[in-house]
Amino acid sequence: MSFLRDFKDFLFKGNALDLAVGVIVATAFSAVVNSLVKDVIMPPIGLALSGVDFSNLYIQLNKTAVAVPPGTPVAAAHEMGAVTLNYGNFITTIINFVIIAFVIFVLIRAITKAKEVAKKDVKVEGPNTKVCPFCQTEINIKATRCPHCTSQLPE
Repeated sequence: MSFLRDFKDFLFKGNALDLAVGVIVATAFSAVVNSLVKDVIMPPIGLALSGVDFSNLYIQLNKTAVAVPPGTPVAAAHEMGAVTLNYGNFITTIINFVIIAFVIFVLIRAITKAKEVAKKDVKVEGPNTKVCPFCQTEINIKATRCPHCTSQLPE
């Protein structure tokens, strides 16, 4: 039972929960970026490049073993037994990566700027006390007479 209690304690620590939330949010964000690239960005790029469908850009590696007609989609080529190098999917993945990296860069930059603003807002106060030159007791900085030795303090 000690193992289960330790495991429960680990799960409910702040770091484990933060990590779990981060993974869930990252997964959802990744799905959004994948859809953005696949459904919004790549179609106009493909259209600009004479109707190229990036998901079907590939090089067949075993042309002597299987005859695949030109323009055959990747899935159909695989069903025919073709071994393919899918560089169109790789290009799409690189675009996904660049978008995610850019968003992370923007977030980190915003967080850094927010921390800098928060540091500027914190006022650095000077010392609140001073030492009496006669009795060496620590007293309030605004005092004109030492409460311990009753000496008149220089201003």
